Amino acid sequence: MSKPSIGFVGLGAMGFGMATHLVKEGYPVHGYDVFPASVERFNAAGGIPASSLLESAQDKQFYVCMVASAPQAQSVLFGEGGIVKALSPNATLLLCSTVPATYAQSVAAELQSCGRGDILFIDAPVSGGAKRAADGTLSIMAGASDAALESGRFLLQAMSDSNKLYLVPGGIGAGSNMKMVHQVLAGIHILGASEAMGFAAQLGLDAIKTADAIKSSDSWTWMHENRLQRMLEEDWHPGASALTIILKDVGIITTSARQSHFPTPLCSAAEQVYLSALLQGYGAVDDSSMVRQYFAEPIMKVSSTKSAEETAESLRLVLDLMEVTNLVAAAEAIAFARYLNVDLKQFFTLVSDAAGASRQFMTKGLEMIEGRIGEGAGSETIDAAISRLEKASQKARDLHCPLNLGNAALSVLYISKRSGLGAEGSTSVMKTFGN
Repeated sequence: MSKPSIGFVGLGAMGFGMATHLVKEGYPVHGYDVFPASVERFNAAGGIPASSLLESAQDKQFYVCMVASAPQAQSVLFGEGGIVKALSPNATLLLCSTVPATYAQSVAAELQSCGRGDILFIDAPVSGGAKRAADGTLSIMAGASDAALESGRFLLQAMSDSNKLYLVPGGIGAGSNMKMVHQVLAGIHILGASEAMGFAAQLGLDAIKTADAIKSSDSWTWMHENRLQRMLEEDWHPGASALTIILKDVGIITTSARQSHFPTPLCSAAEQVYLSALLQGYGAVDDSSMVRQYFAEPIMKVSSTKSAEETAESLRLVLDLMEVTNLVAAAEAIAFARYLNVDLKQFFTLVSDAAGASRQFMTKGLEMIEGRIGEGAGSETIDAAISRLEKASQKARDLHCPLNLGNAALSVLYISKRSGLGAEGSTSVMKTFGN
């Protein structure tokens, strides 16, 4: 039995991998991109090149949209020569771009108002990077009607890891909300990796030994481990994960937070650093380059002359910075997810095996989610967490080293303390976010 033809728009780093994987799986994929070179590359990889957006969608029963942003999606879906009018009756449309949930919901409404309510629409943002896209092992967070999910299930399964296809309850917008709250952690941890390694360099610590210590400690994050090699080698051009990508995602978060009047202090602090770096010309550069916001030279040039005791003391400051900051980041993400009525157990499962993972989230996240905050056996108090982070913050100040995330986390903990929570377990910082 022959496989159905699939239309595809957006052949960038992620989209190219997704589309070519479908080709390898035996699907005739008609691909289009605004950059002719991308279409030519897709053709060379076995795809069917479309000469126009309209051609890629003409009479297609299944279509994948993987453009970079909501404005781009609006243009390709509903603009002049857009795909919606060209799709077959009762076609299935997957929007895999990272967009605000409100935008995904507006697409569903516009499909109805423009007379294409027959289209089965799936809000299906993806995560995992270009390699996993090409391997067909992405994480996909899909929200839609039961009928749409049933129709598009084979396509979702073809592009995702068998254990990482999340059918998110709540319909259109639910998938985008799940992706957004995951990106709270991703956006913080990307900068957190650079902040920790830059601080270590300012302290005169060896970069590789510091990184090894982080990886084996409670300070570990997936993003630190993933970005580390590019940070050490300064392999930034072209960016494997351009700064503009995470800046766009963080912008979705902070805009949604403002609309909801919900505090996202760490994510907002990260956004300000990313915006500053954008003005410095880092937009197309890999986001691991953010280490330069904390240390002006390659961190591999640092040669430690410290004694063993001095090294241990300085390393402790770096580990404490990451560990406590990651704890507050976990609380921020979980609290925002709860506010948005995201399925928290599903959120925990997704994050623990995705790019937003951290040792703090994985060991203390369920305590926060299940309302057992401050009850962990031998749990550190908020006062003790403050003490550790204060030492790192003061040392950084003495060195004239910014700790954007560390100081934002410290401010959250101070609010917790002033609310009478100082003697409670550190996961009680969740209460500071109001839920």
